[in-house]
Amino acid sequence: MSSAQQLTAAGLVGFGRPRRPPGRRHLRGSDFRWAIAFIAPYAAVFVAFIIYPFGYALWTASRPSLYADLIADRLYLPTLVNTLLFVGIGVNVKMFLALLLSGFFMRRRWWIKALLAVYILPWALAAAQACVSFHWMLIGEQGLVDGVLSALFGIDGPIWFNDPWLGLGSNIVVYIWKWMPFWTVIFLAARMRIPRDIYDSAEVDGATGTRRFVHITFPLLANLYLVCTLLSTLWMVGDFTTVYLVSGGGPAGSTEVLATLGFHYAFDAAKPALGVAAVISALPVLIPIAILLMRRLQTSEAQL
Repeated sequence: MSSAQQLTAAGLVGFGRPRRPPGRRHLRGSDFRWAIAFIAPYAAVFVAFIIYPFGYALWTASRPSLYADLIADRLYLPTLVNTLLFVGIGVNVKMFLALLLSGFFMRRRWWIKALLAVYILPWALAAAQACVSFHWMLIGEQGLVDGVLSALFGIDGPIWFNDPWLGLGSNIVVYIWKWMPFWTVIFLAARMRIPRDIYDSAEVDGATGTRRFVHITFPLLANLYLVCTLLSTLWMVGDFTTVYLVSGGGPAGSTEVLATLGFHYAFDAAKPALGVAAVISALPVLIPIAILLMRRLQTSEAQL
């Protein structure tokens, strides 16, 4: 028997079980008490500001009759459709344009780098100020957009927030304008990680332009693109600022989304339980997306 086998046998027979791998020992004594002291404040904050509010919201909206009242309300089903359109169009258009623009900003020219610095400014602006600015630009005859249309082309612009489709479209455009630079930078950083040798080999084989994007760039970024799309969907479903400050949910609540409708029920209609139920009604969609996102993040190896 070799020396390695003798040591293994001694470890299994003499001690009854394999030795514990390094770094997995249990904390005891003062180490354990210090660990509890450091963890306790964070656990208390987590329970007080996440577990308790969420649990209270679920308890408040646990009555089945509450959801019957919610579905019977004239605003809920149109708001559900608005939310699907707001999230579906906003997320997909934003992510696709961000992916394409990341390729444009990969070009090694000084003016493109200067343009990138200007391009990311909407993301750097506070969301509230940006949305309020767009609201006043689209307010009607007094707004900047209609004023420019009248001065340059002599036409009267639409009253944007008196038409449900124009109001919903304005919300989507503002959200895309605000957040597209963030995702463009994410995709730009991912593109920079792709080895240049791959593109050089593809160019030798005659793959350039669109074919190189379809067969090389997008497959390598597919995992990242999916993760970013799922994460953006979770964020956009809960977006309140854009709709509340741009269209205000008007006209007559026809551009509300679930986040603003819940606020309307809770504070304007004095029905907090109905407001919580409106927001929680998105959970059947959010939970599978969150689970899928976690599964994509728990990969065995890092991928672009």
